[in-house]
This record gives sequence, structure tokens and C-alpha cells, in this order.
Amino acid sequence: MPGKLLIFIVMLNSVASQLLLKRAVGEIGSPTGFASLAEFFRAAAISPPVYLSLVLQVAGYAMWMIVISQQKLGVAIAVLGSGFYVVMAVLAWVVFDERLSPLQWAGIALVTAGVVCMMSGPST
Repeated sequence: MPGKLLIFIVMLNSVASQLLLKRAVGEIGSPTGFASLAEFFRAAAISPPVYLSLVLQVAGYAMWMIVISQQKLGVAIAVLGSGFYVVMAVLAWVVFDERLSPLQWAGIALVTAGVVCMMSGPST
């Protein structure tokens, strides 16, 4: 599988895992202080969506090992990170109605432009 395609798959996997985890902890509720941490983690420990998120993270880690065996680490992480930020921002807006300011969107655009520059060089 071509490296850049695998980076894209890892990125989508990471986004899916984080969205699932956000929904799961939203259902569990937020700890209100140190005293409620034990109950929070107990609830997380029996939550199927938390386990599914963990399984996705492990699968992503396995795929990531393949990516970094084939690609420059600096380029691979820049591509993964930039794609993650953009896709996560859009999906968090769609799924959870989370909004970013124009300045935050500008920052994402600048990061993306930098990654395009990094990808323009040779891959090995």
C-alpha cells in the first residue's frame, strides 16, 4: 500500500477513535474533582465505546509502524498531523457543533500550507 494512502488511513482511524472517545466520555460525564476521578475511570473501564476507541488506536499504531518504516518521519508526521487537525476540526463542528474562530481556521490553513511544502520534496 502506498505510504501516503496509508498515512491518510491512519489519520482517518485516529479521527474516528477520538470522535468515538469524545462521545463515550460525554455519556460517562466529566469528573468534577479529584474525588470523582475513580468513578469516572470505573465508568470508562466498562464502556464499550471506550474499548472500541482503544482498539482503533492500537490498529492505528500498527499501521503507523508500517508508515514510518517506509517514509521520512518528519514528512509523515506533518502530513498526518495536518490532515488530523483539518478533518477533526470539520467533524467536531459537524458532530458536536464545536466552532473554531477565523484565527484558528487561519492557523489550520497555515499548517496545511506548510505540509504541502514538505510533501513537495522526495519521499525517501
